Amino acid sequence: MFKQQAKIWGGAVALSLMITGANAGVPAEQAAKLGGDEFTPMGAIKKAEGNIPAWLGGVPAGKGGLDAKGKITNPFPEDKPKFVITAANYKDYSANLSDGQKAMFAKYPDTYRMPVYETRRTASYPETIYAATKANATNTVLLDDGNGLSNFVEGAPFPFPQSGVEVVWNHITRYRGGSVARVVGQATPQVNGDFTVVRFQDEFTFRNKLTDYDPNVDANVLFYFKQDVLSPARLAGNVLLVHETLDQVKEPRKAWVYNAGQRRVRRAPQVAYDGPGTASDGLRTADNFDMFNGSPDRYDWKLDGKMEMYIPYNSYALKDGKLKDSDIVKAGHINQDLTRYELHRVWKVTATLKEGKRHIYAKRVFYFDEDTWQATEIDHYDGRGSLWRVAESHNVMYYDQNVPWYAVETLYDLTSGRYLVLGLDSEEDGGYEYNFKRSQADYTPAALRREGVR
Repeated sequence: MFKQQAKIWGGAVALSLMITGANAGVPAEQAAKLGGDEFTPMGAIKKAEGNIPAWLGGVPAGKGGLDAKGKITNPFPEDKPKFVITAANYKDYSANLSDGQKAMFAKYPDTYRMPVYETRRTASYPETIYAATKANATNTVLLDDGNGLSNFVEGAPFPFPQSGVEVVWNHITRYRGGSVARVVGQATPQVNGDFTVVRFQDEFTFRNKLTDYDPNVDANVLFYFKQDVLSPARLAGNVLLVHETLDQVKEPRKAWVYNAGQRRVRRAPQVAYDGPGTASDGLRTADNFDMFNGSPDRYDWKLDGKMEMYIPYNSYALKDGKLKDSDIVKAGHINQDLTRYELHRVWKVTATLKEGKRHIYAKRVFYFDEDTWQATEIDHYDGRGSLWRVAESHNVMYYDQNVPWYAVETLYDLTSGRYLVLGLDSEEDGGYEYNFKRSQADYTPAALRREGVR
């Protein structure tokens, strides 16, 4: 089906894929290697290779725990930075940095820094996700020019990706808990650092985790998402409901908004592509949420291969319940003293806007963590080809639930000098709530209307 060839490009390990098939699962003998000596259950290289250590199964048993607020704690409190990348030395590490990261050093030479720690491959998933991923490897296929999936319920659909769009689908569909609810903050600081936090209570439930799950009902739905605005008062009470579809060309994402001021529910087709992000002050698009979401149909996706890269990882300091939002949110960028970067293998994918399609981003360059399939760095280019925005997710392992996700995600606007940070929860009591029970009736426009308050 495909052949893998290791190469060295500019000091970084890369993997080029020579593809001889299209839209088909890999052979059974390839899928059987998942979870063996060669590959992790999710398709990453398992053994130590290059500068990346072996994957040993996730956070070691006995490490970490929950604090007094019920939040996960740092399982590696003894770790110290090995070195720090700054504006003065970043060119020495340029082979392992994205263009967006380099641009951040150039724009904020006095304050932007990357503390680099030991690489710890802490990602892990439940055994059910491993089993589903192995089944997907031979069964899941692309539909409609890559805009949908067939034979997929959960797990990574393409643990051995043969195209850029398959890597993107691994990110879009990745496991984040079967159902999860959280209260988090979003801030869009002014250039001088002044900010107001918008608090959201959001939740999502994957279709197969509904209490009344029926594979024949809403078969094209991936998950249900609901987001309530808690504060500030001028926005409180507004609610967004989304039915996220797998094939959004065949059946566009279904979205509704309850407007507290008007006390009515209306369809919200703008909640897609480059429609404005909720309460984002124009600093993110709808598909910037979760780094990237929605249909991939407006871009051509080129698989550039693998490389070693410094990315945010094990970012437990940003989850510290002793912090205030103001300890994290600073002028220009978040407090980089609270960040942790590690050298990991990533998949690089370049998305170029298709002829005749519209989007404010003409090109995006993605870097996906090999162990989790999460997008962790994305460089966004405008219609003139200029680097415009830099997205960075600060990855963390919710080891109590076997869920890799983000501590926070950021989106930096190099033109305005402003940015957006989403996921602030240090000031909130409690952690994320997993595995709660919801039925289809909880995710209907009628339910949205019933729970809406001003």
